[in-house]
Amino acid sequence: MRVLLDTNALLMPAQFRVDLYDELLALFGDFEPITLEEVVSELTGLSRGRGRDAAAARVGLAMARRSAVVPSGSTAERVDDRVIEYARREGCTVVTNDRELRNALLREGIDVVSMRRERTLELMRG
Repeated sequence: MRVLLDTNALLMPAQFRVDLYDELLALFGDFEPITLEEVVSELTGLSRGRGRDAAAARVGLAMARRSAVVPSGSTAERVDDRVIEYARREGCTVVTNDRELRNALLREGIDVVSMRRERTLELMRG
């Protein structure tokens, strides 16, 4: 199972104190985590600041290093659009807690994993 982690997903461990990889193992068993280079760039920018969001981004960068970091191969302007295109092309399930992105993915027929009650991850079929 190939699982694409978006920026928001990589912020979850620090924001919600959830072990992202353990939760994904519980959902899928064995899985292949993938992160887009553009997501790593977003996290790098966020990590340069101060406060909770910057600290969460630094944790997210450490989490991203545990996955395969790949280029999206897309020229779309928004990173969310690149996530959608990559997931559609490569047949990945996407992990995100971003409501707008989640809804767009589901409309495209792409499976999504999202937070449920700020405690566990839930799979939604697209």
